[in-house]
Amino acid sequence: MATKRGKKYEQAREAVQGDDEPYSAEEAFRRVKEFAYADFDETVEVAVRLGVDPKQADQVVRGTVVLPAGTGQEVEVLVFAEGPAATEAEEAGADYVGAEYLDEVEDGWVDFDVAIAHPSMMDRVAPLGRILGPRGLMPTPKAGTVTEDVGQAVEEAKAGKIEFRVDRGGNLHVPLGRVSFEADELTENFEALMTAVAAQRPASAKGAFIRSITVSSTMGPGVEIDPSPYRLHPSS
Repeated sequence: MATKRGKKYEQAREAVQGDDEPYSAEEAFRRVKEFAYADFDETVEVAVRLGVDPKQADQVVRGTVVLPAGTGQEVEVLVFAEGPAATEAEEAGADYVGAEYLDEVEDGWVDFDVAIAHPSMMDRVAPLGRILGPRGLMPTPKAGTVTEDVGQAVEEAKAGKIEFRVDRGGNLHVPLGRVSFEADELTENFEALMTAVAAQRPASAKGAFIRSITVSSTMGPGVEIDPSPYRLHPSS
């Protein structure tokens, strides 16, 4: 059954479909802002189709990036640490710090956005994987959330550090900010993301790596960005 869209969405979609060529990044974000019609501050998300096969372990694209303009939301950070590391996390602005939160998470509490753990705590944090893993909250070294430098990790999370990971269809879906951001702020975040993604290109990936890029707001239609500036060479 086809999804019924509202009049404003259909008008915006028709305007996008009338465009013959994809946009530059900044112009695309201007269009996204123009087409945003919801009565709340919509999230702006980018979808990047990659030329990889995620079924192959060596083609799973995953990484992190600090968005220069932030994410547009308050990030609540939990840190599993004790002693000097706990003090460091508190001074860096962590919202919840300490080993006592192990029991709270075990009981089902997950009212936070990022979990960070000092390596000395991981033996005790590991059993929480069944709770935190499905929610994307499990601390991992690859995401920089298992680290001895918990202070820096907290500061980065608060500043807008996000994790990206290719899905089973070979796509990345990453939030870049809010409709209330200026177009140049969204562009700055986007450029930082694309630089981070390019750095994660698998050596085994063949052909075009960045195949298509589409941005949209929560309620708005997709706007295509020209992918050619983000291809490192003709075969990428």
